Amino acid sequence: MSQTLSSSADVLCVQYPGRQDRRHDALIENIGEYADAIAAELKPWLDLPLVFFGHSMGAVLAFEVTRRLEEADAEFSALALFASGRRAPSRYREENVHRRDDDGVVREMKLLSGTDARVLGNEEILRMAMPAIRGDYKAIETYRCAPGAAVRTPITVLTGDNDPRTSLEEATAWRSHTTGAFDIRVFPGGHFFLAGHQEQIMSLVAEALSGPRP
Repeated sequence: MSQTLSSSADVLCVQYPGRQDRRHDALIENIGEYADAIAAELKPWLDLPLVFFGHSMGAVLAFEVTRRLEEADAEFSALALFASGRRAPSRYREENVHRRDDDGVVREMKLLSGTDARVLGNEEILRMAMPAIRGDYKAIETYRCAPGAAVRTPITVLTGDNDPRTSLEEATAWRSHTTGAFDIRVFPGGHFFLAGHQEQIMSLVAEALSGPRP
């Protein structure tokens, strides 16, 4: 994404603790704590036109970060929020992947088909990554949206037509979480549908970036 949009925008990526250059940082297992930390880092950028993009757990984080920024500044509204591969914040399922043993977590990852098979077959890499992976599952599975929570920022939902974790109804339910414009785009594919439709998705983001500022 950063390479595709580099000519028209600065792309800021969130690096979660427990990964790569932050592998020694304490893990966060709570969506609210994550959103507070990210919102604090973004406050110096609020005078610029912003577009948020989040996939899976990142979609919920993008929504919660946007909520916090709007609550802190009554004049702030992002150009767009792209919520990809995730049901609406108000739609819950009873999921407890974070309580499974390591083999159970790996089975879920294989079901979603979003992790390189070489990684899933490498016990050493998996052992190192498992605390962070389990922490992510705990954060999203224990998340509960505040009743009636909505943002002013327009929301565009991106979803795969064969995602085992998000139905079309659950994706469309994002509509109630914005007082601004709403759109939904359905792509062929499962949970990681975006891998096969990068050009189309980047065009949507670029279009949002070129739109009028709120």
